Amino acid sequence: MGSTSDSSTVRLNIGGNKFCTTIDTLTNREPDSMLAAMFSGRHAMSQESKSGYVFIDRDGTHFRHILNWLRDGIAPSLSDPDCSELLREADYYQLLGLKERIKDSRIEFLEAGEVEAELTRVDVIKCIQFERVRFRGVNLSGIDLSKLDLSLVDFSYACLRNVFFSRTNLQCAKFRDADAQGSIFHNAILRECEFTGANLRGALLAGTNLQSANLQDACLVDCSFCGADLRSAHLQNADLTNANLEGANLEGANLKGAKLSNANLKAANLQRAYLRHVNLREAHLEGANLGGANMTGAIR
Repeated sequence: MGSTSDSSTVRLNIGGNKFCTTIDTLTNREPDSMLAAMFSGRHAMSQESKSGYVFIDRDGTHFRHILNWLRDGIAPSLSDPDCSELLREADYYQLLGLKERIKDSRIEFLEAGEVEAELTRVDVIKCIQFERVRFRGVNLSGIDLSKLDLSLVDFSYACLRNVFFSRTNLQCAKFRDADAQGSIFHNAILRECEFTGANLRGALLAGTNLQSANLQDACLVDCSFCGADLRSAHLQNADLTNANLEGANLEGANLKGAKLSNANLKAANLQRAYLRHVNLREAHLEGANLGGANMTGAIR
């Protein structure tokens, strides 16, 4: 970009959609974002010849909403599919503040009144006959999906509140940034599932198989994991406040940065678990097996 002032004009070509903004706008509100890094002056940006536009290979449909967020701190009110698309773009550009605001808006919208699911159990059964199934951003709240084979299905950004997943095969399914508050996963197969950033507050996961599942940054407040298999699970920075993990198998699990305030870990297997710098002072560990656990810097 050369040596320019922070308020200088920037021309962007986002997948064929052209925008004009300033370096101030791109760097001030979300200083840790990809856009801020690109235009901070630390990197040489290649421009299209003559036009002076910087090209970014993304869908530019919702980029105006991103610019409005960066300018004014206001997230738009969108329909669920559009909201999910914007959430994906915010994720790509690493706009953490916008992601949180979108999620909060969706929760407020759902709590304001009953929102009907967009598909029924029969519709879902028809869809899973195909090889690659995506329910990204779809509202499936409240429906019964128990005992189905939903392995490899993509539920990212979907609204799954109070869904009944009991005894469902969900191996390798994706729930990235999904809202599954209050859902029932009792005895479900969730091996190698991705729940990164998902909201599972109050969900029932007792007896589930969550081996090697990725639950990083997930909200697991008030969840029940009684007797669950969480061996080698990734729980970094997960919020397990008030979670019930009594008798759960967490052997080799990574809990770095996890919040365990008032978590019930009685009789849990924490052998070889990674607990460095974790605050265990308010967790209940009676009868827990901590053999070989990495407790360096843990607060007890």
